[in-house]
Amino acid sequence: MASASLQFFAFILALFGVFGDITATLLPNWKVNADVGSSIITAITQMQGLWMDCTWYSTGMFSCTLKYSILSLPVYIQAARTTMVLSCILSAFGICITTVGMKCTKLGGDTDSKSHACFAGGVCFILAGIFGLVPTSWYTREIIANFLDQTVPESSKHEPGGAVYTGFISAAFLLIAGVIFCTSCFKKQQGAWIYHPKQHHFSATEQESNAGYNLKDYV
Repeated sequence: MASASLQFFAFILALFGVFGDITATLLPNWKVNADVGSSIITAITQMQGLWMDCTWYSTGMFSCTLKYSILSLPVYIQAARTTMVLSCILSAFGICITTVGMKCTKLGGDTDSKSHACFAGGVCFILAGIFGLVPTSWYTREIIANFLDQTVPESSKHEPGGAVYTGFISAAFLLIAGVIFCTSCFKKQQGAWIYHPKQHHFSATEQESNAGYNLKDYV
């Protein structure tokens, strides 16, 4: 019962991780630059994401521009696009597989099949967490390096936006969920992996006949 409750808790974490992963991938505020200008009336907020760049004006107007060209983008944005999409796909696969393998569900067949499915789903969550953690870390590193560069003007410097923090939290949720699923399945199969050799018991008459046969060979 405790293992089933732990798996259900990991499944809830994985759901939050999947939704956060998809949200972070689509949000346009991976990096934000606030330019007040000469007065508060002309203040604007520029946001850049993986797929679009948006500008929000203090008057309430909001405009976005899609990034159609892939080759013109920096390498870290191209890598972030690829890895975040892979993270979303793997986490979605993990949700489907662990739904079959969880103890609280009636899917997946016998106990061994459910355990294997649960372990496979945990591996998908761990890979999804790694794929989500790499682009957010790389993107944050580029933002910090650009912000600390003295040659870059103040108007071109940015700070990490909400999508980056959402990506970090989602990756942590997926990693924790994957570790819980893999650990619970490992503990379950640990006793089954121990090999017990078969012991052959011979009767007294069989032992005597074998002994007699051996003695005859040496006569």
